[in-house]
Amino acid sequence: MTFIIYTLGCKVNSCESAAINDSMLAAGFEIVPDGEVADIAVINSCAVTSMSVKKARQLVSRCKKDNPEGITVLCGCFPQSYPEDASQTDADIIIGNGAKSYIPFLLNEYLEKPEKRVYINSLPREFDMKCAGADIDRTRAFIKVEDGCDRFCAYCIIPVARGRVRSMPIKEITKQAQLAAKSGNKEVVLTGINLSCYGQELGLTLGDAVKAADVDGIERIRLGSLEPDMMTDEEIAKLREVRKLCPHFHLSLQSGSDEVLVRMRRRYDTAQYLEVCEKLRANFPGCSITTDIMVGFTGETEEEFLESMEFAKKVGFAKIHVFPYSIRKGTLAAMRSEQVLPHIKSDRAKRMGALAKQLEEQYLKAQIGTEHTVLIEKPQSDEYSNGYTESYIPVKIYGKQIERHSLVKVRLTDACADHCTAELI
Repeated sequence: MTFIIYTLGCKVNSCESAAINDSMLAAGFEIVPDGEVADIAVINSCAVTSMSVKKARQLVSRCKKDNPEGITVLCGCFPQSYPEDASQTDADIIIGNGAKSYIPFLLNEYLEKPEKRVYINSLPREFDMKCAGADIDRTRAFIKVEDGCDRFCAYCIIPVARGRVRSMPIKEITKQAQLAAKSGNKEVVLTGINLSCYGQELGLTLGDAVKAADVDGIERIRLGSLEPDMMTDEEIAKLREVRKLCPHFHLSLQSGSDEVLVRMRRRYDTAQYLEVCEKLRANFPGCSITTDIMVGFTGETEEEFLESMEFAKKVGFAKIHVFPYSIRKGTLAAMRSEQVLPHIKSDRAKRMGALAKQLEEQYLKAQIGTEHTVLIEKPQSDEYSNGYTESYIPVKIYGKQIERHSLVKVRLTDACADHCTAELI
């Protein structure tokens, strides 16, 4: 039987889809290319926003429409967070995050007796190596080194969807990095649900994970999203010891208003955040700092929104992911009455998005004339080669086709809206 996997959400889900793919192939199922109809459709879902859940529902319906006789598997954060809602979809097999590695077995069980099945069990307290394959089918290989979150921010359903913090053993990180190198990858990206909390139950820190990924053949190590309050002086010093670490830090902000941060139950204020940015820039000269900013959180006033805008300007982010607050049933914020009206959230998202674009353009223009190393990605055009610098600047090199996975020295020559052009040195 043939199968296809649809992955929604974060890079952790991508890594888990890679593990599901491997387990399906090992069990004798055959994968089909994207766009083709398969006997089995696996939808690895997200639940971080209402739109994420909507996309999962729509995918289930589409798969059933395209192949009414096929088997549809809905797994991941949507079923784990909202089991009753997921059970009402047309999926044949519904699986939470604790049973993804058993999908081939559950499929065979379903084939013997075709009736709707729901498998949503409690999440493990130990890291599940069976669902942690490195996603190496990319120029930059992603390695899931951490799962779960203990923070319970007021807006977030992820602790319910993912359970408590658990970390990949150090020796396994090294193995995954070596596998990526053997597959031709030059860069690995360490990712997790709350990456900054890596190792807290093992007596380790994120710096230890970075050192474990420093293997022969891997030239660059990049980090996923980080919590600013976890970037202590000791941790920054440990990270600075790894020569291959990319000087790009995605520090989750969420809001530039101290009052909103308190209501969100975040563990820092804007002064602490700014101090961390200054320390990173001092320790990693030329580093880029990117972030996430939420607009329209419960009770956010126009004044608090403007504070967030001003703080974004003060930091000078290289890139901002802007998104409106989405009410998540089961969270503290969802129970509050002072919700921001949808049209106000939409307006603030547009205004913050315009600022994000302005700051990105300013950052890219400031890079003209600087020299970098670019990792060449999969070709996008016959006219240029494209890739990313160590600091995650998107680059196009016109007039020459360069082999994927190559690391080339360049000088940035111009800045466009969302990338820089460059010449080879």
